[in-house]
Amino acid sequence: MNRTFFLVLVLVLASLLVGCSENDSEPVSEFAGDWRHAGGDHSQAKYSPLDQINAENFADLEVAWRWQSADLRLPDGVGYATADYRAVPLVVNGIMYVNSNHGVIAAIDPATGEELWLFDPESYRYGSPIQTNIMIRGIEYWTDGDIERIFVATLGKQLLSLDVATGQPDPNFGEDGFIDLSQNLGRLEFESNFITAGAAPIAIGNSLIVGSKIFDYGMYNRSPPGHVRAYDTYTGELKWRFNTIPQDGEYGNETWENDSWRTAGNTNVWTFMSADEEAGIVYLPTSTPTNDYWGGMRLGENLFAEALVALDVETGERLWHFQTVHHGLWDYDIGSSPNLVDIVVDGEPIKAVAQVSKTAFTYVFDRITGESVWPIEERPVAPSTVPGERAHPTQPFPTKPAPFDRQGVTDDDLIDFTPEIAAEAREIANNFVLGPIFTPPIVRGENDKLATFVVPGPRWWREFPWCQCRS
Repeated sequence: MNRTFFLVLVLVLASLLVGCSENDSEPVSEFAGDWRHAGGDHSQAKYSPLDQINAENFADLEVAWRWQSADLRLPDGVGYATADYRAVPLVVNGIMYVNSNHGVIAAIDPATGEELWLFDPESYRYGSPIQTNIMIRGIEYWTDGDIERIFVATLGKQLLSLDVATGQPDPNFGEDGFIDLSQNLGRLEFESNFITAGAAPIAIGNSLIVGSKIFDYGMYNRSPPGHVRAYDTYTGELKWRFNTIPQDGEYGNETWENDSWRTAGNTNVWTFMSADEEAGIVYLPTSTPTNDYWGGMRLGENLFAEALVALDVETGERLWHFQTVHHGLWDYDIGSSPNLVDIVVDGEPIKAVAQVSKTAFTYVFDRITGESVWPIEERPVAPSTVPGERAHPTQPFPTKPAPFDRQGVTDDDLIDFTPEIAAEAREIANNFVLGPIFTPPIVRGENDKLATFVVPGPRWWREFPWCQCRS
């Protein structure tokens, strides 16, 4: 799909959702029409009570207006190749706020499509990150009841605070409205274009918490660390940094053997965070450490990689954590936001957090204490045969809920529509290692095998088998 058209389509549908009412003279209420955060709210509910558009009338919708992406209005020669558009427009008090993939922010009247203001942070002046196509996944709205701000982390490693009314940078925040996110990571001996913005930051109280997107492909053994930082929403001053790769003397440091914590990177939060505002807790879903499929240079469990980590929003203190994959070798990073849910189990109400993972497991915890709602068992898994590698001997298996996708692959899973097709499938599959979930990658050519089939697949097509090997 044409990316420009995709952005237009998203905005038109969003405008219809927030700009219509059963009586055209009656605007949708602030409560019903607002979408103040990427997930709707900080619990990541992704739910709207709007019900005017439904299955019966959807076919009757017509285009109300079109807004051209601000990326198409950049000066000649300054733009970069962009990925699919994945940001969610925000709607606050009847105004829509949207970002482009280059980080240009616009305020739009959702009833008419009129552009109210536009601000370009010119993040392209800092060069393109090494990832091929750029993408800004969203923006964050924040208010203390008086001041209102839009926060965005850009591809140029800028953290920006904009006045909602004017679209101008807040002069009291950082340096004329900007923070340099290439700083305050604890170490700087890495390629700066390996790190850029991930999902939208999250603002709780006066803490603006930001993750990052880090190049994590298999040809690199060192990358920037994915430490998570919090800045004061008013001043931009650094409040705290949580080291997702524990440093010397910190809890979990011993899980990085041979001082590998000094050079290992990634373990970042590239997807959306969640927060319990009443409890003052932010939940971090972390990614795989450097690199995705080889851990011989980072032996050990590698906390806090591929984990759900709960922090105090004011201090950054770790309250609890759960690692979903020990010593990751499959790129099973947590790619979805934690969902805060209120459930009843055996008659007892529980304020829970549910974390869906690429493993096809759903990990469910009491979101205050971190205690698992249902037992999670450490079960033996296959060892690695790669020289220098040491796969962790066990991995966590939730007993409930049941996996939502196939895990692992055997000959019984191969296509068998006809005897001839079944025979061909077995012949092809014989070139690969098949096995249960957490079967490690191999060295290409080992026992005449090309690679390991990994199911669920860890890449964008989650359900599709993925082949892993060491060349």
